[in-house]
Amino acid sequence: MEAEKVCPVCKGNRFVHPLLAPGKPDYSRIVPCRCVEQETDNKRQSRLQSYSNLGNLTRLTFANLIPEGKIKESSSQAQFRRVYEAALAFAQKPEGWLVITGPSGCGKTHLAAAIGNECIAHKRPAFYVTTPDLLDHLRASFSPGSDMPYDEFFDQVKNAPLLIMDDFGAQSSTPWAKEKLDQLLNHRYANRLPTVIISISPIEELEDRARSRLTNTEFCQIHVIGSKTPALYSNGWAPWFELQKKMTFESFDWKRPNLPLEQRQNLEAAYNSALEFAKSPDGWLIFAGINGCGKTHLASAIVNFRYKLGKPSLFIVVPDFLDHLRSTFSPESKVSYDQYFESVRNSELLVLDDFGEQAGTPWAQEKLYQIINHRYNARLATVITTSCSMDEMESRIAARLADTKISEFFNIMAPHYSGDRPAQKRTYRPQRKS
Repeated sequence: MEAEKVCPVCKGNRFVHPLLAPGKPDYSRIVPCRCVEQETDNKRQSRLQSYSNLGNLTRLTFANLIPEGKIKESSSQAQFRRVYEAALAFAQKPEGWLVITGPSGCGKTHLAAAIGNECIAHKRPAFYVTTPDLLDHLRASFSPGSDMPYDEFFDQVKNAPLLIMDDFGAQSSTPWAKEKLDQLLNHRYANRLPTVIISISPIEELEDRARSRLTNTEFCQIHVIGSKTPALYSNGWAPWFELQKKMTFESFDWKRPNLPLEQRQNLEAAYNSALEFAKSPDGWLIFAGINGCGKTHLASAIVNFRYKLGKPSLFIVVPDFLDHLRSTFSPESKVSYDQYFESVRNSELLVLDDFGEQAGTPWAQEKLYQIINHRYNARLATVITTSCSMDEMESRIAARLADTKISEFFNIMAPHYSGDRPAQKRTYRPQRKS
Protein backbone atom coordinates (compact mmCIF):
# COMPACT_ATOMS: atom_id res chain seq x y z
CA MET A 1 0.00 0.00 0.00
CA GLU A 2 2.86 2.37 0.84
CA ALA A 3 4.45 1.67 -2.55
CA GLU A 4 1.22 2.69 -4.30
CA LYS A 5 1.42 6.10 -2.59
CA VAL A 6 4.88 6.80 -4.05
CA CYS A 7 5.22 8.27 -7.53
CA PRO A 8 7.54 5.98 -9.56
CA VAL A 9 8.97 9.01 -11.41
CA CYS A 10 9.67 11.71 -8.81
CA LYS A 11 9.57 9.32 -5.81
CA GLY A 12 7.27 11.76 -4.03
CA ASN A 13 3.64 11.28 -3.11
CA ARG A 14 1.41 10.20 -6.00
CA PHE A 15 -1.35 12.46 -4.65
CA VAL A 16 -0.72 15.93 -3.24
CA HIS A 17 -2.60 18.95 -1.94
CA PRO A 18 -2.84 21.70 -4.59
CA LEU A 19 -1.48 25.13 -3.77
CA LEU A 20 -3.74 28.10 -3.21
CA ALA A 21 -3.00 31.57 -4.62
CA PRO A 22 -0.84 32.64 -1.58
CA GLY A 23 1.26 29.46 -2.08
CA LYS A 24 -0.24 27.57 0.84
CA PRO A 25 -1.51 23.98 0.47
CA ASP A 26 -5.25 23.44 0.06
CA TYR A 27 -5.80 20.63 2.53
CA SER A 28 -9.45 20.27 1.50
CA ARG A 29 -8.46 18.61 -1.83
CA ILE A 30 -6.11 15.92 -3.11
CA VAL A 31 -4.95 15.79 -6.75
CA PRO A 32 -2.48 13.56 -8.64
CA CYS A 33 1.07 14.84 -8.89
CA ARG A 34 2.25 16.07 -12.31
CA CYS A 35 3.99 12.80 -13.05
CA VAL A 36 0.78 10.85 -12.46
CA GLU A 37 -1.16 13.27 -14.65
CA GLN A 38 1.43 12.82 -17.41
CA GLU A 39 1.26 9.05 -17.03
CA THR A 40 -2.53 9.17 -17.28
CA ASP A 41 -2.35 11.40 -20.38
CA ASN A 42 0.08 9.00 -22.03
CA LYS A 43 -2.20 6.04 -21.34
CA ARG A 44 -5.22 7.95 -22.63
CA GLN A 45 -3.31 8.94 -25.78
CA SER A 46 -2.21 5.35 -26.32
CA ARG A 47 -5.79 4.14 -25.98
CA LEU A 48 -7.02 6.77 -28.43
CA GLN A 49 -4.30 5.81 -30.89
CA SER A 50 -5.16 2.14 -30.64
CA TYR A 51 -8.89 2.83 -30.98
CA SER A 52 -8.39 5.03 -34.05
CA ASN A 53 -7.29 2.09 -36.26
CA LEU A 54 -5.03 4.50 -38.15
CA GLY A 55 -1.98 2.26 -37.93
CA ASN A 56 0.86 3.64 -40.05
CA LEU A 57 -1.40 6.50 -41.21
CA THR A 58 -0.47 8.33 -38.02
CA ARG A 59 2.32 9.88 -40.08
CA LEU A 60 -0.24 11.72 -42.27
CA THR A 61 -1.07 15.03 -40.57
CA PHE A 62 -2.04 18.55 -41.57
CA ALA A 63 1.52 19.60 -40.71
CA ASN A 64 3.02 17.54 -43.55
CA LEU A 65 0.16 18.08 -46.02
CA ILE A 66 0.74 20.74 -48.69
CA PRO A 67 -2.29 23.07 -48.45
CA GLU A 68 -2.27 23.63 -52.24
CA GLY A 69 -1.88 19.95 -53.13
CA LYS A 70 0.63 18.41 -55.51
CA ILE A 71 -0.70 19.68 -58.84
CA LYS A 72 1.10 22.83 -60.02
CA GLU A 73 -1.95 24.45 -61.57
CA SER A 74 -3.54 27.53 -60.05
CA SER A 75 -7.16 26.38 -60.34
CA SER A 76 -6.34 22.94 -58.89
CA GLN A 77 -4.30 24.49 -56.07
CA ALA A 78 -7.12 26.86 -55.15
CA GLN A 79 -9.57 23.94 -55.19
CA PHE A 80 -7.38 21.78 -52.96
CA ARG A 81 -6.77 24.63 -50.50
CA ARG A 82 -10.55 25.03 -50.04
CA VAL A 83 -10.87 21.31 -49.26
CA TYR A 84 -7.82 21.47 -46.96
CA GLU A 85 -9.32 24.36 -44.97
CA ALA A 86 -12.71 22.61 -44.75
CA ALA A 87 -11.06 19.42 -43.46
CA LEU A 88 -8.99 21.32 -40.88
CA ALA A 89 -12.06 23.21 -39.63
CA PHE A 90 -14.00 19.94 -39.38
CA ALA A 91 -11.16 18.29 -37.42
CA GLN A 92 -11.16 21.16 -34.93
CA LYS A 93 -14.95 21.03 -34.51
CA PRO A 94 -16.52 17.83 -35.92
CA GLU A 95 -20.16 18.52 -36.73
CA GLY A 96 -22.37 16.99 -39.42
CA TRP A 97 -20.88 15.04 -42.29
CA LEU A 98 -17.86 15.92 -44.42
CA VAL A 99 -17.82 14.25 -47.85
CA ILE A 100 -14.74 14.41 -50.09
CA THR A 101 -14.64 12.89 -53.59
CA GLY A 102 -11.88 12.71 -56.17
CA PRO A 103 -9.70 10.35 -58.25
CA SER A 104 -6.99 8.11 -56.87
CA GLY A 105 -3.83 9.88 -55.74
CA CYS A 106 -5.34 13.33 -55.26
CA GLY A 107 -4.78 13.45 -51.48
CA LYS A 108 -8.12 12.26 -50.10
CA THR A 109 -6.68 9.63 -47.76
CA HIS A 110 -4.09 12.08 -46.40
CA LEU A 111 -6.90 14.50 -45.56
CA ALA A 112 -8.93 11.74 -43.90
CA ALA A 113 -5.99 10.54 -41.80
CA ALA A 114 -5.06 14.12 -40.90
CA ILE A 115 -8.56 14.69 -39.52
CA GLY A 116 -8.27 11.58 -37.34
CA ASN A 117 -4.78 12.47 -36.12
CA GLU A 118 -5.82 16.05 -35.33
CA CYS A 119 -8.68 14.77 -33.17
CA ILE A 120 -6.40 12.37 -31.30
CA ALA A 121 -3.87 15.16 -30.70
CA HIS A 122 -6.65 17.05 -28.92
CA LYS A 123 -7.69 13.94 -26.93
CA ARG A 124 -10.87 13.31 -28.97
CA PRO A 125 -11.62 9.77 -30.23
CA ALA A 126 -11.88 9.03 -33.96
CA PHE A 127 -12.26 5.69 -35.75
CA TYR A 128 -10.78 5.25 -39.26
CA VAL A 129 -11.61 2.38 -41.60
CA THR A 130 -11.74 1.74 -45.35
CA THR A 131 -15.16 0.61 -46.53
CA PRO A 132 -13.95 -2.71 -48.06
CA ASP A 133 -12.06 -3.52 -44.82
CA LEU A 134 -15.11 -2.67 -42.74
CA LEU A 135 -17.24 -5.14 -44.67
CA ASP A 136 -14.51 -7.80 -44.46
CA HIS A 137 -14.30 -7.36 -40.67
CA LEU A 138 -18.08 -7.59 -40.38
CA ARG A 139 -18.08 -10.86 -42.34
CA ALA A 140 -15.20 -12.23 -40.24
CA SER A 141 -17.03 -11.37 -37.00
CA PHE A 142 -19.54 -14.14 -37.76
CA SER A 143 -16.75 -16.69 -37.23
CA PRO A 144 -16.81 -18.53 -33.87
CA GLY A 145 -13.13 -17.63 -33.38
CA SER A 146 -13.67 -13.89 -33.88
CA ASP A 147 -12.13 -11.60 -31.24
CA MET A 148 -15.26 -9.44 -31.24
CA PRO A 149 -18.82 -10.66 -31.96
CA TYR A 150 -20.63 -9.18 -34.95
CA ASP A 151 -23.17 -7.16 -32.92
CA GLU A 152 -20.51 -5.65 -30.67
CA PHE A 153 -18.24 -4.67 -33.56
CA PHE A 154 -21.05 -3.22 -35.69
CA ASP A 155 -22.37 -1.21 -32.73
CA GLN A 156 -18.88 0.15 -32.10
CA VAL A 157 -18.66 1.40 -35.68
CA LYS A 158 -22.23 2.74 -35.80
CA ASN A 159 -21.77 4.72 -32.59
CA ALA A 160 -18.17 5.90 -33.01
CA PRO A 161 -17.90 9.51 -31.77
CA LEU A 162 -16.27 10.33 -35.12
CA LEU A 163 -16.28 7.80 -37.96
CA ILE A 164 -13.93 8.23 -40.94
CA MET A 165 -14.86 5.96 -43.87
CA ASP A 166 -12.27 5.89 -46.64
CA ASP A 167 -12.62 4.34 -50.14
CA PHE A 168 -16.41 4.55 -50.05
CA GLY A 169 -17.68 3.13 -53.34
CA ALA A 170 -14.76 0.71 -53.76
CA GLN A 171 -16.61 -2.13 -52.01
CA SER A 172 -18.32 -5.02 -53.80
CA SER A 173 -21.95 -4.19 -54.53
CA THR A 174 -23.55 -7.31 -53.07
CA PRO A 175 -27.04 -7.03 -51.53
CA TRP A 176 -25.56 -7.83 -48.10
CA ALA A 177 -22.91 -5.10 -48.42
CA LYS A 178 -25.50 -2.55 -49.52
CA GLU A 179 -27.75 -3.47 -46.58
CA LYS A 180 -24.94 -3.11 -44.02
CA LEU A 181 -23.83 0.27 -45.39
CA ASP A 182 -27.43 1.48 -45.50
CA GLN A 183 -27.90 0.48 -41.85
CA LEU A 184 -24.68 2.23 -40.87
CA LEU A 185 -25.39 5.46 -42.74
CA ASN A 186 -29.03 5.59 -41.64
CA HIS A 187 -28.07 5.13 -37.98
CA ARG A 188 -25.44 7.85 -38.03
CA TYR A 189 -27.68 10.15 -40.08
CA ALA A 190 -30.64 9.72 -37.71
CA ASN A 191 -28.44 10.32 -34.65
CA ARG A 192 -26.51 13.20 -36.23
CA LEU A 193 -23.14 11.57 -35.50
CA PRO A 194 -20.08 13.31 -37.04
CA THR A 195 -18.85 11.35 -40.05
CA VAL A 196 -16.19 11.77 -42.74
CA ILE A 197 -16.79 9.92 -46.02
CA ILE A 198 -14.04 9.70 -48.63
CA SER A 199 -15.43 8.50 -51.97
CA ILE A 200 -13.60 7.39 -55.10
CA SER A 201 -16.81 7.94 -57.08
CA PRO A 202 -18.69 11.19 -57.74
CA ILE A 203 -21.77 11.57 -55.54
CA GLU A 204 -24.14 11.26 -58.50
CA GLU A 205 -22.79 7.77 -59.24
CA LEU A 206 -23.46 6.30 -55.78
CA GLU A 207 -26.46 4.19 -54.85
CA ASP A 208 -29.72 6.12 -54.50
CA ARG A 209 -30.11 5.62 -50.75
CA ALA A 210 -26.51 6.62 -49.97
CA ARG A 211 -26.76 9.59 -52.31
CA SER A 212 -29.94 10.85 -50.63
CA ARG A 213 -28.11 11.00 -47.28
CA LEU A 214 -24.91 12.59 -48.59
CA THR A 215 -26.66 15.34 -50.56
CA ASN A 216 -28.56 16.84 -47.61
CA THR A 217 -26.90 20.25 -47.64
CA GLU A 218 -28.29 21.15 -44.21
CA PHE A 219 -26.26 18.35 -42.64
CA CYS A 220 -23.52 17.47 -45.15
CA GLN A 221 -20.81 19.45 -46.88
CA ILE A 222 -19.44 18.01 -50.14
CA HIS A 223 -16.02 18.85 -51.57
CA VAL A 224 -14.58 17.63 -54.86
CA ILE A 225 -10.87 17.30 -55.62
CA GLY A 226 -9.73 17.14 -59.23
CA SER A 227 -11.83 15.81 -62.08
CA LYS A 228 -12.62 12.47 -63.63
CA THR A 229 -9.62 10.57 -64.89
CA PRO A 230 -9.44 10.76 -68.71
CA ALA A 231 -9.99 7.46 -70.50
CA LEU A 232 -6.89 5.54 -71.55
CA TYR A 233 -6.28 5.77 -75.31
CA SER A 234 -9.60 7.59 -75.70
CA ASN A 235 -8.43 9.75 -78.62
CA GLY A 236 -6.65 7.12 -80.69
CA TRP A 237 -6.03 3.40 -80.98
CA ALA A 238 -3.77 1.61 -78.54
CA PRO A 239 -0.65 0.14 -80.20
CA TRP A 240 -2.00 -3.42 -80.12
CA PHE A 241 -5.12 -2.60 -82.20
CA GLU A 242 -3.50 -2.41 -85.65
CA LEU A 243 -6.21 -4.60 -87.22
CA GLN A 244 -9.07 -2.56 -85.75
CA LYS A 245 -7.60 0.64 -87.21
CA LYS A 246 -8.43 -0.67 -90.69
CA MET A 247 -12.01 -1.68 -89.84
CA THR A 248 -14.05 1.21 -91.22
CA PHE A 249 -17.54 1.58 -92.65
CA GLU A 250 -15.97 1.88 -96.12
CA SER A 251 -14.22 -1.48 -95.77
CA PHE A 252 -17.28 -3.32 -94.40
CA ASP A 253 -18.78 -5.58 -97.09
CA TRP A 254 -22.45 -6.13 -96.43
CA LYS A 255 -23.20 -6.91 -100.11
CA ARG A 256 -21.61 -10.35 -100.00
CA PRO A 257 -23.11 -12.05 -103.08
CA ASN A 258 -22.65 -15.57 -101.71
CA LEU A 259 -25.16 -14.88 -98.91
CA PRO A 260 -28.92 -15.47 -99.09
CA LEU A 261 -31.00 -12.32 -99.51
CA GLU A 262 -32.24 -12.40 -95.90
CA GLN A 263 -28.69 -12.44 -94.52
CA ARG A 264 -27.56 -9.63 -96.86
CA GLN A 265 -30.50 -7.51 -95.71
CA ASN A 266 -29.66 -8.33 -92.11
CA LEU A 267 -26.04 -7.22 -92.63
CA GLU A 268 -27.19 -4.01 -94.31
CA ALA A 269 -29.50 -3.26 -91.38
CA ALA A 270 -26.64 -3.88 -88.92
CA TYR A 271 -24.40 -1.57 -90.98
CA ASN A 272 -27.02 1.20 -90.98
CA SER A 273 -27.59 0.86 -87.23
CA ALA A 274 -23.86 1.13 -86.56
CA LEU A 275 -23.47 4.16 -88.86
CA GLU A 276 -26.46 5.92 -87.28
CA PHE A 277 -25.04 5.25 -83.81
CA ALA A 278 -21.59 6.53 -84.84
CA LYS A 279 -23.07 9.82 -86.02
CA SER A 280 -24.93 10.37 -82.74
CA PRO A 281 -24.05 7.90 -79.94
CA ASP A 282 -27.08 7.50 -77.71
CA GLY A 283 -27.94 4.58 -75.47
CA TRP A 284 -26.49 1.13 -76.05
CA LEU A 285 -25.93 -0.83 -79.27
CA ILE A 286 -25.38 -4.57 -78.85
CA PHE A 287 -24.25 -6.82 -81.71
CA ALA A 288 -24.65 -10.58 -81.20
CA GLY A 289 -23.59 -13.37 -83.54
CA ILE A 290 -20.98 -16.04 -84.18
CA ASN A 291 -17.28 -15.22 -84.33
CA GLY A 292 -16.31 -13.67 -87.66
CA CYS A 293 -19.79 -12.46 -88.62
CA GLY A 294 -18.72 -8.79 -88.67
CA LYS A 295 -19.77 -7.47 -85.26
CA THR A 296 -16.22 -6.45 -84.21
CA HIS A 297 -15.73 -4.75 -87.60
CA LEU A 298 -18.84 -2.63 -87.06
CA ALA A 299 -17.87 -1.78 -83.48
CA SER A 300 -14.39 -0.74 -84.67
CA ALA A 301 -15.89 1.29 -87.51
CA ILE A 302 -17.90 3.27 -84.96
CA VAL A 303 -14.71 4.09 -83.05
CA ASN A 304 -12.84 5.05 -86.25
CA PHE A 305 -15.75 7.29 -87.26
CA ARG A 306 -15.64 9.06 -83.87
CA TYR A 307 -11.86 9.46 -83.98
CA LYS A 308 -12.15 11.22 -87.38
CA LEU A 309 -14.52 13.68 -85.73
CA GLY A 310 -12.01 14.22 -82.92
CA LYS A 311 -14.39 12.66 -80.39
CA PRO A 312 -13.15 10.40 -77.55
CA SER A 313 -13.92 6.67 -77.61
CA LEU A 314 -12.45 3.67 -75.82
CA PHE A 315 -12.24 0.18 -77.37
CA ILE A 316 -11.40 -2.74 -75.08
CA VAL A 317 -11.46 -6.51 -75.50
CA VAL A 318 -13.13 -7.76 -72.33
CA PRO A 319 -10.81 -10.71 -71.47
CA ASP A 320 -7.75 -8.52 -72.10
CA PHE A 321 -9.24 -5.70 -70.03
CA LEU A 322 -9.66 -8.00 -67.02
CA ASP A 323 -6.04 -9.16 -67.39
CA HIS A 324 -4.86 -5.54 -67.49
CA LEU A 325 -7.04 -4.72 -64.49
CA ARG A 326 -5.46 -7.52 -62.46
CA SER A 327 -1.98 -6.36 -63.47
CA THR A 328 -2.59 -2.93 -61.90
CA PHE A 329 -2.22 -4.55 -58.47
CA SER A 330 1.46 -5.16 -59.27
CA PRO A 331 3.94 -2.73 -57.68
CA GLU A 332 5.51 -2.32 -61.15
CA SER A 333 2.24 -1.11 -62.72
CA LYS A 334 2.49 2.39 -64.21
CA VAL A 335 -1.23 3.02 -63.70
CA SER A 336 -3.24 2.48 -60.52
CA TYR A 337 -6.25 0.18 -60.30
CA ASP A 338 -8.57 3.09 -59.57
CA GLN A 339 -7.25 5.14 -62.47
CA TYR A 340 -7.60 2.31 -64.99
CA PHE A 341 -11.01 1.14 -63.76
CA GLU A 342 -12.45 4.67 -63.59
CA SER A 343 -11.19 5.51 -67.08
CA VAL A 344 -13.18 2.59 -68.46
CA ARG A 345 -16.30 3.15 -66.35
CA ASN A 346 -16.58 6.82 -67.31
CA SER A 347 -15.45 6.75 -70.95
CA GLU A 348 -17.66 9.01 -73.08
CA LEU A 349 -18.14 6.14 -75.56
CA LEU A 350 -17.09 2.62 -74.57
CA VAL A 351 -16.84 -0.48 -76.79
CA LEU A 352 -16.79 -3.82 -74.96
CA ASP A 353 -15.63 -6.38 -77.52
CA ASP A 354 -15.93 -10.16 -77.00
CA PHE A 355 -18.22 -9.77 -74.00
CA GLY A 356 -18.89 -13.21 -72.53
CA GLU A 357 -15.54 -14.68 -73.59
CA GLN A 358 -13.94 -13.87 -70.23
CA ALA A 359 -13.36 -16.35 -67.42
CA GLY A 360 -16.47 -16.61 -65.26
CA THR A 361 -14.80 -16.00 -61.88
CA PRO A 362 -16.77 -14.13 -59.19
CA TRP A 363 -14.19 -11.32 -59.31
CA ALA A 364 -14.51 -10.94 -63.10
CA GLN A 365 -18.31 -11.03 -62.94
CA GLU A 366 -18.36 -8.39 -60.20
CA LYS A 367 -16.01 -6.01 -62.07
CA LEU A 368 -18.02 -6.28 -65.30
CA TYR A 369 -21.29 -5.81 -63.46
CA GLN A 370 -19.94 -2.67 -61.79
CA ILE A 371 -19.08 -1.25 -65.22
CA ILE A 372 -22.37 -2.27 -66.82
CA ASN A 373 -24.46 -1.06 -63.89
CA HIS A 374 -22.62 2.26 -63.66
CA ARG A 375 -22.97 2.99 -67.38
CA TYR A 376 -26.61 1.87 -67.31
CA ASN A 377 -27.48 4.24 -64.45
CA ALA A 378 -25.47 7.10 -65.97
CA ARG A 379 -26.88 6.41 -69.48
CA LEU A 380 -23.39 6.45 -71.04
CA ALA A 381 -23.08 5.47 -74.72
CA THR A 382 -21.89 1.86 -75.00
CA VAL A 383 -21.33 -0.70 -77.76
CA ILE A 384 -21.12 -4.40 -76.90
CA THR A 385 -20.24 -7.35 -79.12
CA THR A 386 -20.99 -10.85 -77.90
CA SER A 387 -21.33 -14.45 -79.04
CA CYS A 388 -23.61 -15.24 -76.09
CA SER A 389 -27.37 -15.37 -75.91
CA MET A 390 -29.23 -13.63 -73.11
CA ASP A 391 -29.74 -16.96 -71.35
CA GLU A 392 -25.98 -17.47 -71.19
CA MET A 393 -25.29 -14.13 -69.46
CA GLU A 394 -25.41 -13.36 -65.76
CA SER A 395 -28.97 -12.35 -64.90
CA ARG A 396 -28.03 -8.93 -63.50
CA ILE A 397 -26.19 -8.00 -66.70
CA ALA A 398 -28.80 -9.53 -69.00
CA ALA A 399 -31.48 -7.43 -67.33
CA ARG A 400 -29.55 -4.24 -68.18
CA LEU A 401 -28.86 -5.27 -71.77
CA ALA A 402 -32.48 -6.29 -72.38
CA ASP A 403 -33.92 -2.91 -71.39
CA THR A 404 -35.33 -1.61 -74.70
CA LYS A 405 -35.57 1.92 -73.30
CA ILE A 406 -31.79 2.19 -73.60
CA SER A 407 -30.60 -0.75 -75.73
CA GLU A 408 -30.83 -1.86 -79.35
CA PHE A 409 -30.03 -5.57 -79.48
CA PHE A 410 -29.06 -6.68 -83.00
CA ASN A 411 -28.55 -10.32 -83.94
CA ILE A 412 -26.26 -10.64 -86.97
CA MET A 413 -27.38 -13.69 -88.92
CA ALA A 414 -24.46 -13.86 -91.37
CA PRO A 415 -21.96 -16.75 -91.16
CA HIS A 416 -18.21 -16.41 -90.67
CA TYR A 417 -16.57 -14.20 -93.32
CA SER A 418 -14.60 -17.19 -94.62
CA GLY A 419 -17.89 -18.86 -95.47
CA ASP A 420 -16.90 -22.17 -93.90
CA ARG A 421 -19.00 -21.82 -90.77
CA PRO A 422 -22.81 -21.93 -90.66
CA ALA A 423 -24.78 -19.09 -89.12
CA GLN A 424 -25.62 -19.65 -85.50
CA LYS A 425 -29.30 -19.66 -84.64
CA ARG A 426 -30.44 -17.72 -81.61
CA THR A 427 -33.70 -17.52 -79.74
CA TYR A 428 -33.73 -13.71 -79.47
CA ARG A 429 -34.50 -11.14 -82.16
CA PRO A 430 -33.22 -7.61 -82.87
CA GLN A 431 -34.89 -5.02 -80.64
CA ARG A 432 -35.15 -1.33 -81.43
CA LYS A 433 -35.07 1.44 -78.83
CA SER A 434 -38.57 2.59 -77.95
